[in-house]
Amino acid sequence: MLSLLKLQPFKGLYLFYQLISTVLIRLPIWVLTSIPKSWRPRPHWTMRRSVKLKVVRHMIDLTTTIGPLSKIPNHLAITPGPGVNGIWIPPIPELVKDELERWSKVSQVIAIGIPGYWQHKQGSTIEVAAPPMPGEKVIYNLHGGGYITFSAHPSDMIAAIARGLLQHVDSVHCVFSSEYRLSSGEGVRAQNPFPAALIDALAGYVYLVNTVKFDPADIILVGDSAGGNLALALTRYLIEHQNSGLPSPPGALLLLSAWADLKPSNAWLNNAKSDFIDLADGGTLARAVISFVGPHGLKAAETNPMISPGSRNPEMKIHFHGFPRTFIAAGGAEVLYDMLCSLRERMVRDLGEGDGVRPGEGKVRWYFPPDASHDWVAFPQDETERIDTLKAIATWVAAS
Repeated sequence: MLSLLKLQPFKGLYLFYQLISTVLIRLPIWVLTSIPKSWRPRPHWTMRRSVKLKVVRHMIDLTTTIGPLSKIPNHLAITPGPGVNGIWIPPIPELVKDELERWSKVSQVIAIGIPGYWQHKQGSTIEVAAPPMPGEKVIYNLHGGGYITFSAHPSDMIAAIARGLLQHVDSVHCVFSSEYRLSSGEGVRAQNPFPAALIDALAGYVYLVNTVKFDPADIILVGDSAGGNLALALTRYLIEHQNSGLPSPPGALLLLSAWADLKPSNAWLNNAKSDFIDLADGGTLARAVISFVGPHGLKAAETNPMISPGSRNPEMKIHFHGFPRTFIAAGGAEVLYDMLCSLRERMVRDLGEGDGVRPGEGKVRWYFPPDASHDWVAFPQDETERIDTLKAIATWVAAS
């Protein structure tokens, strides 16, 4: 029955039923149950915010059942549109070496060409992929979505992060976002499991340095949610293979609600009522992990530092020596909060706390809005946390 709901006319009929039942039944119930402050996910939340969380949860459940409501751009083609500046990123088979090559053989993935998209400040006259001015900074953006959904395309919901950064960070005039292959299936039948996304992210980084000619020190690597996981993996790979013909690591790392540990934890349940992430067994998050690790198995989600740098498994031997200055943003109402605290502790242990711009200063800056849910910077309709976070990021960037 569930598979039929992904096909027309069943999908259209089901959507109509959901629309009517939501407007006439669910929405009034959600509003009524959000009136008492004690019934809201967080006492400090507004009624509007409490209702919005329920709407987002329902939309996620709906798209899980029937598939995406519209076609999502992917790695197979550049999707045109007004103001869309897409380019093809060349494949990098010669740079897939050492453990990355071994993991690739296990997963049966190879280096391929993928789309990338440039976004510029509003009113900018910069040409697409124009050579940078000396010292010009660029954001290299890796989108979230649990490695199973969303896109680097400017029309995607997650692109609100790139637009926000362009609006608030004065010294950054362009953002480059790379597509990467999304995972699906499970086990040996999984499509595009680890390390497909890492190979694609590496290709985008090499393109920025070798083709567009940005100095690695001027690249700010940004990742939200799964994109934060990918940004950590890419940075680690560049640091650990500096004598393999690869560019130097980026000058700065910005992690927004980074998914740093793919192994589910009971600590995630602490904020289950104030976040939209599905923690149910067999739910969206569980399926995402299974698809991403693929033939490497769930053990890799606990012990591979390229997959779960925030893992608390005692078998995990990991450090962050050599990492660039890093900004970690964690919402106090998101299910990943405890995981992000663990990541922060490990990074501060090795790098120290601070803005990382003066000699001897620590490199890790922690930002913590206590009532923010997962990936709040991607939601322009959120309360004040999004703007405050973007201003804090702008201050951090300007400090360098």
